[in-house]
Amino acid sequence: MARLDVTETFDSITFPGHMHTQDSLNYATNFTFQDTDTVIVTYPKSGTTWMQEILTLVLSKGDPTIAQTQPNWARAPWLEQYYCPDVLKFSTGPRIITTHLPYHLLAPALKQSNAKVIYVARNLKDVAVSYYHFHKMANFLPDPGSFPEFLNAFLKGTVHYGSWFEHVKGWTDHSKDIQNFLYITYEEMWQDLHGALQTVSRFMRCPLAEDELMLAQKYCSFNSMKENAMVNYTLIPQEIMDHSKGKFMRKGKVGDWRNILTEEQSCLVDDVYSSQMADSSLSLNGEWE
Repeated sequence: MARLDVTETFDSITFPGHMHTQDSLNYATNFTFQDTDTVIVTYPKSGTTWMQEILTLVLSKGDPTIAQTQPNWARAPWLEQYYCPDVLKFSTGPRIITTHLPYHLLAPALKQSNAKVIYVARNLKDVAVSYYHFHKMANFLPDPGSFPEFLNAFLKGTVHYGSWFEHVKGWTDHSKDIQNFLYITYEEMWQDLHGALQTVSRFMRCPLAEDELMLAQKYCSFNSMKENAMVNYTLIPQEIMDHSKGKFMRKGKVGDWRNILTEEQSCLVDDVYSSQMADSSLSLNGEWE
């Protein structure tokens, strides 16, 4: 399924047609969740792959076998992508499911279960920079143009997967409507990976001994993931994801936006953030300044 130049529009949100169809998006919004499911929810480039790895290693108690032998898209498939039903057909035991869908599209289905939801958020300035670079190497995404052009589209929410603001607000403002909900940030994971592993371990009710935590920390470090073909997307054909134009695992840092955004652009983002998030209950505690 190539469809590299196809854009699917669903509920006024655009998605890359390479992996999304109307059928696959309808399947996702009408999905029957099981109480034992764990759903990783993110806006693109917010720490999705990292949480997939963290969750895999927590559930395996630090044993890297699964993380090093099964591609992340097979062990934690994207719900809205066309291949998901075939993967889940062969799943045994508790399932890890990944999604970039906004809250309002999944809420009706999720409310019918006690599935766990882990929402990972990231500083929107770093998201914008990372998403821009991803557009340059992912041939299934539109040409981003210049960074100023992309930033304007990103702030308006006219990029694939829609508005960052609506995505974050939708999930965090309705977190109390989901019985088992964990909110964690990319920055928290970066600043204290050991602590983040403990947080996820407690949420999953999967206690890890200290030696198991240390193993998990070792194998979900950025350097380890960067060398792991099961998560660095080097298994994907070059015509789909051109690694000569950039790496999927690019830097894995916090605050890289400072190397890209001008002062004027940074102020613009701050102004839009203040306006868009004025009605949000989300508390950042200064961690995204």
